[in-house]
Amino acid sequence: MSKKLYVGNLSYAVTEDELREAFAKFGEVQSVRIIRDEATGRPRGFGFVEMTADEDAQKAITGLDGADLLGRPIKVSEARPQAGRGRTGGGRGRGTERWG
Repeated sequence: MSKKLYVGNLSYAVTEDELREAFAKFGEVQSVRIIRDEATGRPRGFGFVEMTADEDAQKAITGLDGADLLGRPIKVSEARPQAGRGRTGGGRGRGTERWG
């Protein structure tokens, strides 16, 4: 089963290929994605790496958390599940409040 890792404090100059290369030293990399600003297309300084094996992901966390990548100490940890994108906004509650 694959494991997704969060990679933070990335240099804006790092490429997905460079990130893949760094993580490939610890095992098979399934996917790499550097998150970019929707409006400008510029990197936001973090991304995600998906490792094929859980053991390899743990080795990558141990080996790369705090390691220097293009002049910056990167932060590597297990990615948290993405929170559901529920509705936001105002308005009256639907059946949860009584209005007199």
